[in-house]
Amino acid sequence: MLDIHKRIHAACRRVRPAVPSLLVLFALACAGCASRSSPYEEGEPVIFDRADQNTPPDDHTQDEQEPPKQEEGEVPLAVAESEPAAAVAPDQPQEVVVKASVRQRYEIIRDLVTEAQERLGDFELQYFFTNQGRKELLRGRPVAFALWSEIKSEWSIVQIEIPRPPIKWKPGRKPFPFIVRTPGVQAQHVKGTGAERLMFTFSKDGEPLKVYGRKFPVFDSALVAKKNWRAVAQTAKPIVYLPFTEDTLDPLFISNGRKYLLATAQKALDDLRLAKAPSVAFPGELLADVVPPQVITTLAVIEQTDDADFVEKKADAFNEVLSHYGLKGAEAYRYSVSRASALGPMQFTNRKGHGTYAFVVRRCPEANLDPNFERGATDTLNAMKAAICLFDLDLAQMSPDIRLAYRENAKVLGIFPVAAYNGGTRNVVKLYKVMKKMRVRLEDLRLPEADATQSKIVCPCLWRAEADGVLPVAIPRYNNENRWYIEKYQNILRVFE
Repeated sequence: MLDIHKRIHAACRRVRPAVPSLLVLFALACAGCASRSSPYEEGEPVIFDRADQNTPPDDHTQDEQEPPKQEEGEVPLAVAESEPAAAVAPDQPQEVVVKASVRQRYEIIRDLVTEAQERLGDFELQYFFTNQGRKELLRGRPVAFALWSEIKSEWSIVQIEIPRPPIKWKPGRKPFPFIVRTPGVQAQHVKGTGAERLMFTFSKDGEPLKVYGRKFPVFDSALVAKKNWRAVAQTAKPIVYLPFTEDTLDPLFISNGRKYLLATAQKALDDLRLAKAPSVAFPGELLADVVPPQVITTLAVIEQTDDADFVEKKADAFNEVLSHYGLKGAEAYRYSVSRASALGPMQFTNRKGHGTYAFVVRRCPEANLDPNFERGATDTLNAMKAAICLFDLDLAQMSPDIRLAYRENAKVLGIFPVAAYNGGTRNVVKLYKVMKKMRVRLEDLRLPEADATQSKIVCPCLWRAEADGVLPVAIPRYNNENRWYIEKYQNILRVFE
């Protein structure tokens, strides 16, 4: 495969007029990234090199041997060091001063989260070392939580020590190992292993304590590789970041999350229109006219919704993600890193500068994307622009009949660029072959009906217009990950209508 890529790259240099079309062929392998049904796991530190921007991207389509992309990985130090000075909550309603007014739940949550951040900012994480022969090892990773007692109206800062090096963990199997370093508090691991999702529940004297803050250290991967553990601890960059918890779920945050994502997507399209960025898939048209804001917005939710959560909770799984966007705004999912090194809210990969993100930066110069991967992939607005460019590049590689049907019904036929975003345009070829076997025509595709949950058909499904209405047709197995990605897309799209 590598030799083939080298020969193609050499041909591109020899035949200059064919360079644009040959380069676009590499988009076949340039999926943005994907969600998986596997539980989240944390991997060893990922080293992101500043790479040659003129090299074509590696094949980013995931094979069976690679770890699922939603298994958690290590946050690059460059991301932690470039964190925003202050997070701004999106679209919060203006407060009106009324005497004797009752404070709303979202206001209380927001204030508690703010105070927890302040308290954790002054808290020093304690590192513990152990000896192995003559070698000194960093025994674990300390993580601090800011807990609120509603009965006593008081704060507690509790430190947990989790394994280092990271371990693979799956719910229902062996318990996740940890040590509570603060006496008198009971803890239970809930989910996650890394910076974005690690969460516990806590209780003290029989009272459940609410979690409103968490402090997590990010290590220098170069020092970890050298096993210089004292330096690792001394140079660690602590990030104060609260993952989603049930304690922060609120209807207003769900609504605000939806508004924030739609507004960001529209701003991305407005910027591309102002720049007159051209479409590759539809020559003569603007890139801003190719992808509806609702379609690109879905990816920011799909990428952060685990398949297992979606199967179990349906719309509630989406609401948890939307609530987190509503509470955290541009900071939400900034530290989302998979074991496949997919980064940020849109889960772009880059593979040392030779992957999807760098490819899109080169192929979509009018978008003025941030060339720095860590900074660009963790900025929601910039990442959405990159995703729009990738959609267009992928569409350019699809068959004329798919492109024509997409122009007629972009939201429904969005299943194809979404499938490509998940794992490359070869997934589109597989999906289209499956559709033909299912005898589902492009023009008959529809979105799920409002009462789709009442169907007896086992999904993931495609929805087809028939004489009796819009009915589901189960998607045969061709790529389980991709099938569920499409299922989530069809269900979340209605939320943004």
